[in-house]
Amino acid sequence: MAIEYALHKPEPLPFMSCYICPVCGEPLEASATRKSYQCPKRHSFDLAREGYLNLLPVQHKHSSEPGDSKAMMQARRAFLEAGFYQPLARAVAAMIAAGKPERVLDLGCGEGYYSRFIEAHCLDVAVHGLDIAKTAVAMAAKKQPGARFIVASSQRLPYADHYFDLLLRVFAPSNDEELKRVLKPDGLLLTVTPGPRHLWQLKEFIYSEVRAHAASGELPPGFECLTTERLHYKITPDGEQRIALLQMTPFAWRAPDPVRQAIKEAPELEIEADFVLTLAKKTAIA
Repeated sequence: MAIEYALHKPEPLPFMSCYICPVCGEPLEASATRKSYQCPKRHSFDLAREGYLNLLPVQHKHSSEPGDSKAMMQARRAFLEAGFYQPLARAVAAMIAAGKPERVLDLGCGEGYYSRFIEAHCLDVAVHGLDIAKTAVAMAAKKQPGARFIVASSQRLPYADHYFDLLLRVFAPSNDEELKRVLKPDGLLLTVTPGPRHLWQLKEFIYSEVRAHAASGELPPGFECLTTERLHYKITPDGEQRIALLQMTPFAWRAPDPVRQAIKEAPELEIEADFVLTLAKKTAIA
């Protein structure tokens, strides 16, 4: 069943200097019209029609359009909006709400599924989202105008030092030093990693021997684990939804066309969803 969001309307976000220039590292300030940002060295970045900033310079790109394609993002949104990962989104929102952060960054936000859940279930939180795929960020910003989305690399976060109270990382790559830099001294990191049985039945189509993931998520140096929660349940997506799910995984490239067809045409397939949520605190020595 599709999910409906009852997004609250947050107070207008202050246009303070939360961003730094991805070219020179100087603070970015909003213009009087709030339609562009500029640093003291006059590097300027315009706000897109959808309301996001593109802070990924050409020299930081590894391809002309990095990240997932529009078709892949549309398939991902359809899968997520069908509710298959809603238990995970609720668990993420509950952990974040308990910490009462003021500013949250969704790293690798994609088309904004978890960002919307945070805004809907965590009052008085300023939600930020970052992804390297421009199409994904445009989709996220268009659907969630109360949040602040940017196109950028998680390896070079264009945010001011110690700006965020909490970082969310759902299956997303990141730079350990950058995580510590943008988090406040007592900031929190919420990481979601695959549980031991995650998507086991899909993997059986691809691998001759399926191996379980580790039961606990790894933390970057400089973080202390506060709590760990495992979330395990089963889903029954249809053929098209299974292919969309496959595209969301790092092992999709190992599935040739005959395997994809077998996954799509299999009789009703029950698939295990298995996640490990790890909440950690930045340590004093970080």
